[in-house]
Amino acid sequence: MSAAPLVGYSSSGSEDEDEAEVGAQAGSGAGCRPRGQSCLPSQRLPVPDSVLSMFPGTEEGPKDDSAKHGGRVRTFPHERGNWATHVYVPYEAREEFPDLLDELLPHAQTYVPGLVRMEAFHLSLSQSVVLRHHWILPFVQALKDRMASCHRFCFTADRVKIYTNQEKTRTFVGLEVTSGHAQFLDLVSEVDRVMEEFDLTTFYQNPSFHISLAWCVGDALPQLEGQCLRALQDIVDQFEDSEMLLRVHAEQVRCKSGNKFFSMPLK
Repeated sequence: MSAAPLVGYSSSGSEDEDEAEVGAQAGSGAGCRPRGQSCLPSQRLPVPDSVLSMFPGTEEGPKDDSAKHGGRVRTFPHERGNWATHVYVPYEAREEFPDLLDELLPHAQTYVPGLVRMEAFHLSLSQSVVLRHHWILPFVQALKDRMASCHRFCFTADRVKIYTNQEKTRTFVGLEVTSGHAQFLDLVSEVDRVMEEFDLTTFYQNPSFHISLAWCVGDALPQLEGQCLRALQDIVDQFEDSEMLLRVHAEQVRCKSGNKFFSMPLK
């Protein structure tokens, strides 16, 4: 697959540093008037508030409003030129999969009304990391090289489990992998090698591979574990053809960086 060209954005911080350097040189003589006239240091005049209000975010960068993201809080601040990057195995939901969710989610919402169904489904092979835009294509190429020797495999994800992120700002209802765990570890091992090459954070120790089905803001683990979890597992176990529905073929690995997607087929 040929990589699409990426649009990079320069860091406003580095531009400000360049401007300060030029200002220092001008102040030491390059910007002085002819001899006999006073040499005034060049200064940046303050921009009026009325003008600044016309261009929000140009001085300090865009502000992150969690209300625009369903209450989600970024695990790292947004900066121009930084691309949030994530490696995963996609799960293409079968026709009956939404029917299973239609049974699971309403029951879980009786315990946590704020649960929201996921829009897409996947199994993570990496943490979310930050790449500068000029490193994205080399990073993806390194992933492709690593994935070229990895084989397709089947896995089953049929155990309901409750997860929180590390900061406990979000909770997820997921289906944990119960067969195929070793093959996922092999993929993570290859992804981790690429992460190390680029000095990025590797995946968790002893990971629990899973498909997230729904999420909510905050730590809802106490409400969802116990009685609710047992009831959700009963729904999965009793769902018609759940054994076939939740047995999945892993045929490709994907990398999402910003709004760009890259696909790496397995052998």
